[in-house]
Amino acid sequence: MGDAGAGGGGGPGAVPVPGAGPRADLPSVLRFATELCAWVAAPWALAGWSVTAAVASVVLLIGLPTVFSTPGDKAQVIVAVPGTVTIALVLLQLVVAVAASWSAWPVWAAVPVTALAGACLVAERTRWRGLLAATTARA
Repeated sequence: MGDAGAGGGGGPGAVPVPGAGPRADLPSVLRFATELCAWVAAPWALAGWSVTAAVASVVLLIGLPTVFSTPGDKAQVIVAVPGTVTIALVLLQLVVAVAASWSAWPVWAAVPVTALAGACLVAERTRWRGLLAATTARA
């Protein structure tokens, strides 16, 4: 999920993650915009098949990153997970945004979502290096 209001604390023993903390930097903005696309496109793509699946997709896409986060990356950690899990959750959002947009929307809408996800992928590299380093530092 987005990092609005994130303090980068994570509690005692948290290893600070480079690129984490209170921010509205480019990677955070791109990530949040891509998350919004996933949150809209996934239920849109699934609604014709199952309204329950459409609702569940939004609950999972918003809920998983809210509950599971890496200490040092967010101010409030409910369930601490290694950086690799946080990276996997971001990748899940990116894949869902792209796949669902191509499934549910016309090409003129899916192409910008794909470009946005690609830009997010590139911009997130610094944060991901920090998440991986924090995971290694804890091991």
